[in-house]
Amino acid sequence: MGFGCMLKELALLAVTLTLIATPPVAGQAKAGCQSSCGNISIPYPFGTGSADCYISDSFFIRCDTTSNPPKAFITTTVTEVEHISLDGYLRLPRRVAHDCYNSSGRNSYSRPWLGLAKFTISNTRNKFTAIGCDTYAYVQGVRTDRYSTGCLTFCDAAANMRNGSCSGIGCCQTAIPNRVGSYSLLLSSNNNHSNVYGFNPCSYAFIVEDGAYNFSVPDLYGYNFRDKRFPVILDWTIGNQTCRQAQMDPQNYACKQNTTCIDPGNGPGYLCKCLAGFQGNPYLSNANGCQDIDECETLKPCTGTATCHNAPGSYTCSCPQGFEGDGRKSGTGCVNPPSQSFPILAVALGIGVSLLSSVLCSSWVYLGLKRRKLGKLKQQNFQQNGGILLREQFSKREEYGETAKIFTLEELKKATNNYHESRILGRGGQGTVYKGILSDGRSVAIKKSIIGDQSQVQQFINEVIVLSQINHRNVVKLLGCCLETRVPLLVYEYVRNGTLFHHLHNAAHASALSWEARLKIATQAAEALSYLHSSASPPVIHRDVKLTNILLDDNYDAKVSDFGASRLVPSNKQQITTLVQGTLGYLDPEYFHTSQLTEKSDVYSFGVVLIELLTGLEVISFERPEPERNLCLYFVSVMKEGRLAEILDGRMLNDNNIEQLVEVAAIARRCVKLKGEERPTMKEVACELQGSRAMEKHLWGKGNLHEEETKHLLDAYDSGIDYDDSTTMSMGPDSMKNQVPLEIYGAR
Repeated sequence: MGFGCMLKELALLAVTLTLIATPPVAGQAKAGCQSSCGNISIPYPFGTGSADCYISDSFFIRCDTTSNPPKAFITTTVTEVEHISLDGYLRLPRRVAHDCYNSSGRNSYSRPWLGLAKFTISNTRNKFTAIGCDTYAYVQGVRTDRYSTGCLTFCDAAANMRNGSCSGIGCCQTAIPNRVGSYSLLLSSNNNHSNVYGFNPCSYAFIVEDGAYNFSVPDLYGYNFRDKRFPVILDWTIGNQTCRQAQMDPQNYACKQNTTCIDPGNGPGYLCKCLAGFQGNPYLSNANGCQDIDECETLKPCTGTATCHNAPGSYTCSCPQGFEGDGRKSGTGCVNPPSQSFPILAVALGIGVSLLSSVLCSSWVYLGLKRRKLGKLKQQNFQQNGGILLREQFSKREEYGETAKIFTLEELKKATNNYHESRILGRGGQGTVYKGILSDGRSVAIKKSIIGDQSQVQQFINEVIVLSQINHRNVVKLLGCCLETRVPLLVYEYVRNGTLFHHLHNAAHASALSWEARLKIATQAAEALSYLHSSASPPVIHRDVKLTNILLDDNYDAKVSDFGASRLVPSNKQQITTLVQGTLGYLDPEYFHTSQLTEKSDVYSFGVVLIELLTGLEVISFERPEPERNLCLYFVSVMKEGRLAEILDGRMLNDNNIEQLVEVAAIARRCVKLKGEERPTMKEVACELQGSRAMEKHLWGKGNLHEEETKHLLDAYDSGIDYDDSTTMSMGPDSMKNQVPLEIYGAR
């Protein structure tokens, strides 16, 4: 009974401390400064009026008194503010991007954007949302480098959609990356809404506070939705220093008395918060700052006979003279002391020892049960993920040489320092990849996915067995897996030099890849894909060939990675029907329209990679003029018009490599044919690239050609190549979610 009372007391005490630790956040302005603008409170460090009323120019609030009621705006911009919170966020109303059509084509388009130097888009409080029945939607902008993410939504009839559902039919949503300082909303349509504008003339896209929008089918019907505004949450911080750095400069440190400092993580800077037991504005001193909460008045924590004494951040309860006890409502209260003849010390000691023994015994039992439960859960996950069958398959193959290893969860936790953030190699919509160091000193890459499908365990086992046997110098080696988690963890060899995307497009890499290096990488990647298509048993279709899935080792040799989307081809089939999956700009249009996956789908994606290597341009860029946004379409049109010289990367173009450039451009052009049957096989592509590398220079290539002669030569090669004049789709979406350029080792 005593032990139960003790637990009850501890529970009530925890509730009490929680109430004390989370007082209502005050919103005081600096003394002598305007505290509101219309219905909007303006707490310091924000302010309006004189410069003394706000901490820096970024926190100035312009109050427009010509409106009724007055409206608040950030600094001198036209960005309106609806709410300012001392918890580190602002709420803004923002417009919807729209892309509208009628029977004559596009009749209205808008591309809203937002960029504020000090504030970041909250990645925890917002969702990127798109609605429409023929819609590709993107949000792109700037973090430490450029970013892009988006989703797509299709539907054939209003009857196929459900109110409140935003899973890709009429409506889709995706998360915003962290540390985003600006964004622009963009929309595109595959068929210009020609099949659906009778009930859905427009596509819409917007960033909205999580939970503030609930999809409704009528939103698709008319044009009025484009006039709506939705709340967007921005995170704000003080300065650009961490808490530790700011505290070393007391004169400029913004946190005042009775506060603690917080590093929020979504961008540089820090926040201040009142200590537990205090409330007020942590950026102000004295009466408007963090003041002690009088728990005696607010909580009434003591029994009727006990006296409450408030203390800074806490309180105590004392019993009247002649009484003894706890004095708090959660305890036994104040009681008369026992007779002096009673052995108080001995009884108290006995009770204390008993309680301590009970607590220790209960803790030991609890930890034992918890350890047993975790053991059962790991064993259950191991069995559900096909661990027994996979272990049997591995043991059968040990006699033929080294196979993949089944790692324990403890091994991988230790290898990644319990998945510490400093070990993250890449993060995407489907998971995160960590760098691990095994007990034998080997560096590995560990893919930790977010979701899984337990119904495809047999397929997972087959893929692990096949991929573990792939031993090609240009394919990232699968070393093993861990099956003790709900979603299996995959362990790959660690490739040190990053992705081809970073070396080709990231401005941080000052030295551009030479043509010789690019051709070597392309040839090696083609050889790897040819091996997967022709020599693996059963054959493997990669399904997501792109620059971020080609890694480079210390010698700049290519390593094809990320088999999370790959499919094994049964021996009795040439094609597979699948859910369409791929990446913007790389997706085979024939596969997109038919859902029939073949080896030629990899050929198309590899052709796009070749085009990027030839031009040095990104596959999709909304910073280029509209006819040039899709690199594949732009490249094809330039070659058809005999203007290849205009699009080649000038950083690597010289008189000695013209013939190779033209020959590789012709290969790339054949790879991106609309019809798969007209494309070469990967084996043919690999052979042609090998031949191009070994090609001896002609006499004219060894001398110096004038610019006009060079252009004439390029034009001559262009005019000699035929190409399908059919139109193609502008881009291929990732059926799940795609973020670039953070993907590495298949963290999608």
